[in-house]
Amino acid sequence: MKTLPPALQAHLDDGTTTLAWCWRITRGDGISFGFTDHDRTLSFEGTDFEPESGFTASEVRAGSDLSVDAQDAEGVLSSDRITETDILDGRWDNAEVELWRVNWSAPAQRVLLRRGAIGQIRRGRLAFVAEVRSLSHVLAQTVGRTFQAGCDAALGDARCGVNLQAAAFRGTGTVTDLLRDRAFTASGLGSFAAGWFTHGTVEWASGANTGRRAEVLSHDVVDGLAILTLLETPVRPVGEGDSFLARAGCDKRLATCSTKFGNVSNFRGFPHIPGQDTILRYASRDGRHDGAVL
Repeated sequence: MKTLPPALQAHLDDGTTTLAWCWRITRGDGISFGFTDHDRTLSFEGTDFEPESGFTASEVRAGSDLSVDAQDAEGVLSSDRITETDILDGRWDNAEVELWRVNWSAPAQRVLLRRGAIGQIRRGRLAFVAEVRSLSHVLAQTVGRTFQAGCDAALGDARCGVNLQAAAFRGTGTVTDLLRDRAFTASGLGSFAAGWFTHGTVEWASGANTGRRAEVLSHDVVDGLAILTLLETPVRPVGEGDSFLARAGCDKRLATCSTKFGNVSNFRGFPHIPGQDTILRYASRDGRHDGAVL
Protein backbone atom coordinates (compact mmCIF):
# COMPACT_ATOMS: atom_id res chain seq x y z
CA MET A 1 0.00 0.00 0.00
CA LYS A 2 1.33 3.39 -1.02
CA THR A 3 1.46 6.29 1.42
CA LEU A 4 0.89 9.54 -0.43
CA PRO A 5 2.49 12.83 0.62
CA PRO A 6 -0.12 15.06 2.29
CA ALA A 7 0.10 17.73 -0.41
CA LEU A 8 -0.47 15.19 -3.19
CA GLN A 9 -3.33 13.59 -1.27
CA ALA A 10 -4.95 16.99 -0.87
CA HIS A 11 -4.59 17.58 -4.61
CA LEU A 12 -6.29 14.25 -5.37
CA ASP A 13 -9.08 14.99 -2.92
CA ASP A 14 -9.72 18.32 -4.62
CA GLY A 15 -11.38 16.55 -7.55
CA THR A 16 -9.70 18.56 -10.30
CA THR A 17 -6.24 17.11 -10.87
CA THR A 18 -3.22 17.97 -13.00
CA LEU A 19 -1.41 14.64 -13.12
CA ALA A 20 1.21 13.20 -15.45
CA TRP A 21 3.31 10.05 -15.72
CA CYS A 22 7.11 10.27 -15.52
CA TRP A 23 9.61 7.55 -16.25
CA ARG A 24 13.25 7.63 -15.21
CA ILE A 25 15.40 5.02 -16.94
CA THR A 26 18.98 4.32 -15.87
CA ARG A 27 20.99 2.21 -18.30
CA GLY A 28 23.73 -0.20 -17.35
CA ASP A 29 26.36 2.39 -18.29
CA GLY A 30 25.00 4.74 -15.60
CA ILE A 31 23.36 7.25 -17.95
CA SER A 32 19.88 8.34 -16.82
CA PHE A 33 17.01 9.54 -19.01
CA GLY A 34 13.69 11.13 -18.08
CA PHE A 35 10.46 10.95 -20.08
CA THR A 36 6.93 12.17 -19.46
CA ASP A 37 3.57 12.06 -21.22
CA HIS A 38 3.01 15.72 -20.30
CA ASP A 39 3.43 18.42 -22.97
CA ARG A 40 6.27 20.25 -21.24
CA THR A 41 9.49 19.38 -19.44
CA LEU A 42 9.18 18.45 -15.77
CA SER A 43 12.20 18.47 -13.46
CA PHE A 44 12.82 16.91 -10.05
CA GLU A 45 15.58 15.01 -8.25
CA GLY A 46 18.16 16.23 -10.75
CA THR A 47 16.44 14.75 -13.81
CA ASP A 48 14.67 16.55 -16.65
CA PHE A 49 11.67 14.57 -17.86
CA GLU A 50 11.22 15.52 -21.48
CA PRO A 51 8.01 15.25 -23.53
CA GLU A 52 9.57 15.29 -27.01
CA SER A 53 10.40 11.59 -26.98
CA GLY A 54 6.97 10.33 -27.98
CA PHE A 55 7.09 8.05 -24.94
CA THR A 56 3.80 6.52 -23.77
CA ALA A 57 2.88 3.54 -21.61
CA SER A 58 0.11 1.03 -21.06
CA GLU A 59 -1.87 0.62 -17.85
CA VAL A 60 -0.03 -0.39 -14.68
CA ARG A 61 -0.79 -3.98 -13.71
CA ALA A 62 0.01 -5.41 -10.29
CA GLY A 63 -0.96 -8.67 -8.58
CA SER A 64 -0.79 -9.99 -5.04
CA ASP A 65 1.16 -13.12 -5.97
CA LEU A 66 4.84 -13.42 -6.98
CA SER A 67 4.19 -13.44 -10.72
CA VAL A 68 6.04 -10.86 -12.79
CA ASP A 69 3.88 -7.78 -13.33
CA ALA A 70 4.56 -6.03 -16.60
CA GLN A 71 3.81 -2.75 -18.29
CA ASP A 72 4.52 -1.83 -21.91
CA ALA A 73 6.32 1.42 -22.74
CA GLU A 74 6.14 2.59 -26.34
CA GLY A 75 8.34 5.19 -27.99
CA VAL A 76 9.21 6.64 -31.36
CA LEU A 77 12.56 5.63 -32.85
CA SER A 78 13.08 9.13 -34.25
CA SER A 79 13.86 10.37 -30.75
CA ASP A 80 17.49 11.47 -30.44
CA ARG A 81 17.62 9.91 -26.96
CA ILE A 82 16.31 6.45 -27.86
CA THR A 83 17.82 5.31 -31.14
CA GLU A 84 17.37 2.04 -33.00
CA THR A 85 21.13 1.51 -32.98
CA ASP A 86 21.31 1.76 -29.18
CA ILE A 87 18.44 -0.70 -28.84
CA LEU A 88 20.15 -3.18 -31.17
CA ASP A 89 23.40 -2.63 -29.29
CA GLY A 90 21.70 -3.79 -26.11
CA ARG A 91 22.36 -0.55 -24.24
CA TRP A 92 18.79 -0.49 -22.94
CA ASP A 93 18.69 -4.15 -21.87
CA ASN A 94 17.78 -4.62 -18.20
CA ALA A 95 17.88 -0.85 -17.60
CA GLU A 96 16.41 0.25 -14.26
CA VAL A 97 13.01 1.96 -14.49
CA GLU A 98 11.19 4.20 -12.02
CA LEU A 99 7.55 5.11 -12.60
CA TRP A 100 6.30 8.31 -10.95
CA ARG A 101 2.87 9.91 -10.69
CA VAL A 102 3.44 13.67 -10.62
CA ASN A 103 1.35 16.79 -10.24
CA TRP A 104 2.72 18.66 -13.24
CA SER A 105 1.64 22.04 -11.85
CA ALA A 106 3.69 21.35 -8.68
CA PRO A 107 6.28 18.56 -9.36
CA ALA A 108 7.17 18.46 -5.64
CA GLN A 109 3.85 16.64 -5.24
CA ARG A 110 4.72 13.18 -6.54
CA VAL A 111 4.84 9.53 -5.57
CA LEU A 112 7.02 6.66 -6.78
CA LEU A 113 4.56 3.97 -7.88
CA ARG A 114 6.91 1.18 -8.89
CA ARG A 115 10.40 0.13 -9.84
CA GLY A 116 11.35 -2.38 -12.47
CA ALA A 117 13.64 -3.21 -15.34
CA ILE A 118 13.49 -3.21 -19.12
CA GLY A 119 12.71 -6.71 -20.40
CA GLN A 120 11.90 -7.75 -23.94
CA ILE A 121 12.07 -5.01 -26.60
CA ARG A 122 10.07 -5.35 -29.82
CA ARG A 123 11.23 -3.15 -32.67
CA GLY A 124 9.37 -1.86 -35.68
CA ARG A 125 10.24 0.48 -38.52
CA LEU A 126 9.16 3.63 -36.71
CA ALA A 127 8.65 2.69 -33.06
CA PHE A 128 9.62 0.31 -30.30
CA VAL A 129 7.69 -1.34 -27.47
CA ALA A 130 9.65 -2.16 -24.31
CA GLU A 131 8.39 -4.45 -21.56
CA VAL A 132 8.85 -2.98 -18.08
CA ARG A 133 9.09 -5.88 -15.61
CA SER A 134 8.45 -5.53 -11.90
CA LEU A 135 11.15 -6.32 -9.34
CA SER A 136 9.67 -9.79 -8.83
CA HIS A 137 11.35 -10.88 -12.08
CA VAL A 138 14.59 -11.17 -10.08
CA LEU A 139 13.05 -14.07 -8.14
CA ALA A 140 12.90 -16.15 -11.33
CA GLN A 141 16.63 -15.90 -11.98
CA THR A 142 18.99 -18.73 -11.14
CA VAL A 143 21.00 -18.04 -7.98
CA GLY A 144 24.05 -20.08 -6.99
CA ARG A 145 25.77 -22.89 -8.82
CA THR A 146 24.25 -25.27 -11.36
CA PHE A 147 24.73 -29.04 -11.05
CA GLN A 148 25.82 -29.83 -14.59
CA ALA A 149 28.60 -31.58 -16.45
CA GLY A 150 30.03 -28.41 -17.99
CA CYS A 151 31.89 -25.66 -16.15
CA ASP A 152 29.68 -22.82 -14.92
CA ALA A 153 32.47 -20.26 -14.48
CA ALA A 154 33.14 -17.48 -16.99
CA LEU A 155 36.49 -17.87 -18.68
CA GLY A 156 39.02 -15.59 -16.98
CA ASP A 157 36.93 -14.68 -13.93
CA ALA A 158 38.04 -15.15 -10.30
CA ARG A 159 36.58 -18.66 -10.09
CA CYS A 160 38.23 -19.75 -13.33
CA GLY A 161 41.64 -18.17 -12.77
CA VAL A 162 42.85 -18.31 -16.40
CA ASN A 163 44.90 -15.24 -17.32
CA LEU A 164 43.39 -14.03 -20.59
CA GLN A 165 46.07 -11.34 -20.81
CA ALA A 166 48.68 -14.01 -21.55
CA ALA A 167 49.98 -13.99 -25.12
CA ALA A 168 48.81 -17.57 -25.66
CA PHE A 169 45.16 -16.61 -25.17
CA ARG A 170 44.90 -13.35 -27.09
CA GLY A 171 45.84 -11.98 -30.47
CA THR A 172 45.35 -8.87 -32.57
CA GLY A 173 43.99 -9.11 -36.07
CA THR A 174 42.82 -7.00 -38.99
CA VAL A 175 39.87 -7.69 -41.27
CA THR A 176 41.12 -8.42 -44.79
CA ASP A 177 37.97 -9.55 -46.56
CA LEU A 178 34.26 -9.67 -45.78
CA LEU A 179 32.65 -13.03 -46.53
CA ARG A 180 29.17 -12.45 -45.10
CA ASP A 181 27.52 -9.96 -42.79
CA ARG A 182 29.07 -11.70 -39.76
CA ALA A 183 31.97 -13.65 -41.25
CA PHE A 184 35.35 -12.34 -42.41
CA THR A 185 38.98 -13.29 -42.97
CA ALA A 186 41.62 -11.70 -40.80
CA SER A 187 45.39 -11.39 -40.78
CA GLY A 188 47.54 -11.50 -37.68
CA LEU A 189 46.09 -14.68 -36.20
CA GLY A 190 47.89 -17.23 -38.37
CA SER A 191 49.90 -18.63 -35.45
CA PHE A 192 46.76 -19.82 -33.66
CA ALA A 193 45.26 -23.23 -34.42
CA ALA A 194 41.80 -23.52 -35.92
CA GLY A 195 39.12 -23.39 -33.25
CA TRP A 196 41.31 -21.52 -30.76
CA PHE A 197 38.97 -18.51 -30.69
CA THR A 198 35.71 -20.48 -31.03
CA HIS A 199 33.36 -19.43 -28.20
CA GLY A 200 35.73 -16.54 -27.50
CA THR A 201 35.26 -12.84 -28.07
CA VAL A 202 36.33 -10.13 -30.49
CA GLU A 203 36.75 -6.60 -29.16
CA TRP A 204 36.89 -4.00 -31.91
CA ALA A 205 39.74 -1.49 -31.74
CA SER A 206 38.87 0.53 -34.85
CA GLY A 207 36.05 1.05 -37.30
CA ALA A 208 32.36 1.66 -36.72
CA ASN A 209 32.19 -0.91 -33.90
CA THR A 210 35.09 0.50 -31.84
CA GLY A 211 34.82 -0.45 -28.17
CA ARG A 212 32.14 -3.09 -28.73
CA ARG A 213 32.54 -6.80 -28.10
CA ALA A 214 31.14 -9.72 -30.06
CA GLU A 215 31.09 -13.47 -29.47
CA VAL A 216 32.85 -15.79 -31.90
CA LEU A 217 30.81 -18.71 -33.23
CA SER A 218 33.61 -20.44 -35.15
CA HIS A 219 37.29 -20.01 -36.01
CA ASP A 220 38.86 -21.64 -39.08
CA VAL A 221 42.27 -21.24 -40.73
CA VAL A 222 42.74 -21.34 -44.51
CA ASP A 223 46.12 -20.59 -46.16
CA GLY A 224 47.40 -18.86 -43.03
CA LEU A 225 44.39 -16.56 -42.74
CA ALA A 226 41.88 -16.84 -39.94
CA ILE A 227 38.19 -17.01 -40.81
CA LEU A 228 36.02 -15.80 -37.96
CA THR A 229 32.25 -16.14 -37.86
CA LEU A 230 30.49 -14.07 -35.21
CA LEU A 231 27.51 -15.35 -33.26
CA GLU A 232 25.42 -12.31 -34.21
CA THR A 233 25.63 -9.74 -36.98
CA PRO A 234 27.16 -6.49 -35.61
CA VAL A 235 24.77 -3.55 -35.42
CA ARG A 236 27.24 -1.45 -37.39
CA PRO A 237 28.85 -2.96 -40.49
CA VAL A 238 32.34 -4.40 -40.30
CA GLY A 239 34.77 -2.87 -42.78
CA GLU A 240 38.02 -4.04 -44.34
CA GLY A 241 40.94 -2.76 -42.31
CA ASP A 242 39.06 -2.83 -38.99
CA SER A 243 41.36 -4.05 -36.23
CA PHE A 244 40.36 -6.09 -33.20
CA LEU A 245 41.56 -8.02 -30.18
CA ALA A 246 40.55 -11.68 -30.14
CA ARG A 247 40.46 -13.71 -26.93
CA ALA A 248 40.45 -17.50 -26.71
CA GLY A 249 37.21 -19.32 -26.05
CA CYS A 250 36.18 -22.28 -23.93
CA ASP A 251 33.47 -24.88 -24.55
CA LYS A 252 33.20 -25.63 -20.79
CA ARG A 253 34.35 -29.27 -21.14
CA LEU A 254 36.84 -30.91 -18.77
CA ALA A 255 39.04 -32.05 -21.67
CA THR A 256 39.33 -28.49 -22.99
CA CYS A 257 40.13 -27.15 -19.53
CA SER A 258 42.95 -29.67 -19.28
CA THR A 259 44.53 -29.59 -22.75
CA LYS A 260 43.97 -25.96 -23.72
CA PHE A 261 44.27 -24.12 -20.43
CA GLY A 262 45.93 -26.57 -18.00
CA ASN A 263 43.39 -25.47 -15.42
CA VAL A 264 41.67 -28.65 -14.25
CA SER A 265 42.15 -27.74 -10.59
CA ASN A 266 39.75 -24.81 -11.10
CA PHE A 267 37.20 -26.68 -13.23
CA ARG A 268 33.74 -25.72 -11.91
CA GLY A 269 31.64 -28.48 -13.47
CA PHE A 270 30.62 -32.01 -12.49
CA PRO A 271 31.84 -34.11 -15.44
CA HIS A 272 31.15 -37.49 -13.82
CA ILE A 273 27.45 -37.07 -13.06
CA PRO A 274 25.21 -39.69 -14.73
CA GLY A 275 23.49 -38.48 -17.87
CA GLN A 276 19.84 -38.91 -18.86
CA ASP A 277 20.71 -42.14 -20.66
CA THR A 278 21.31 -43.71 -17.23
CA ILE A 279 17.60 -43.50 -16.51
CA LEU A 280 16.62 -44.99 -19.87
CA ARG A 281 19.07 -47.90 -19.90
CA TYR A 282 17.86 -51.42 -19.23
CA ALA A 283 19.71 -54.43 -17.81
CA SER A 284 21.43 -56.84 -20.21
CA ARG A 285 24.21 -59.43 -19.99
CA ASP A 286 26.61 -57.73 -22.38
CA GLY A 287 28.47 -54.46 -22.02
CA ARG A 288 27.88 -52.29 -18.96
CA HIS A 289 24.12 -52.85 -18.79
CA ASP A 290 24.23 -55.91 -16.52
CA GLY A 291 22.69 -54.11 -13.55
CA ALA A 292 25.93 -53.84 -11.58
CA VAL A 293 27.07 -50.67 -9.87
CA LEU A 294 28.67 -48.32 -12.39
